[in-house]
Amino acid sequence: MTTSYRITRPDDWHLHLRDGDMLDAVAPHTARQFGRAIIMPNLRPPVTTTEQALAYRGRIVAALERAGIGASEFEPLMTLYLTDNTRPEEIRAAKASGMVHGVKLYPAGATTNSDAGVTDLLGKCSAVLEAMQEVDMPLLVHGEVTDPAIDLFDREAVFIERVMQPLRRSFPALKVVFEHLTTKDGVDYVLSDSGPTAATLTAHHLLYNRNALFLGGIRPHYYCLPVLKREVHRKALLDAATGDSDKFFLGTDSAPHARGLKEHACGCAGCYTALHAMELYATAFDSVGRMDRLEAFASLNGPAFYGLPPNKGSLVLERGSYRIPEELPAGGTTVVPLAAGEELAWSVRQA
Repeated sequence: MTTSYRITRPDDWHLHLRDGDMLDAVAPHTARQFGRAIIMPNLRPPVTTTEQALAYRGRIVAALERAGIGASEFEPLMTLYLTDNTRPEEIRAAKASGMVHGVKLYPAGATTNSDAGVTDLLGKCSAVLEAMQEVDMPLLVHGEVTDPAIDLFDREAVFIERVMQPLRRSFPALKVVFEHLTTKDGVDYVLSDSGPTAATLTAHHLLYNRNALFLGGIRPHYYCLPVLKREVHRKALLDAATGDSDKFFLGTDSAPHARGLKEHACGCAGCYTALHAMELYATAFDSVGRMDRLEAFASLNGPAFYGLPPNKGSLVLERGSYRIPEELPAGGTTVVPLAAGEELAWSVRQA
């Protein structure tokens, strides 16, 4: 049995860092495992312009410097928050900056801090999508409809029918990342789409099905959006992650919330996994005997899709017990990591 794997330093292609004290608390966790990360723009107020994205990038770099992590060790890849009022000129400015690497679609009301999201993608944003296709700027989609008549567990499948298929017909060359994919329907769509479409997969959707939300009572730290699905979907995601297609790559969707906001009458959606992301992914890949596929998923497929070189450094995963902390300090409050207090069979060592 192989006891360690050395892989090219991975990247996180979907990450929430928040701002202020929370940013200071969580950014070092990501930088210690990953070389780069796509930073989500759903702050309050959202990051809708290139100027705001570059200012946010500066705050991330400063937070890492305070933790003793230099700019050469970790690169934040910024994004813009798409709204009904985004203009093509903003897309061109973002591309010209060299530091904005995607535009995020949140259907209005789909998840945390998404109230300013798009209400009608093709009706309100066609000119922007045309500019994105022209300058090769990826569209990063939260793939759920928000129609209250649609069952929560069916929102991804309906999104494919109502949004993804018309989008691809109208903009066949637009790069699209279907983020935090959660269903077999999504896997089948990404594999069958002939356009430049890819998907990120979270560790929690690879490891857990929706039963995890209710084991021994309601477990708010397993609540995320898109929500965990049935076992058939988890298995399809794991097959996709560990398979031979280069359309799937790592995106943690790590989302820190203060403990009190998770353990609340109306708890926030989001799982915090940045601290132990690679340990979780290794656990998932090892569960089906495919550790040999982890490097492609974590370190190679994402850069290839985004047109970036793989990282030069490396990371070592070692077989051995790792206990997840019960909670983590975060600027006067605490954050509870996913699977807090449990033991994993893999740990990370810097190469």
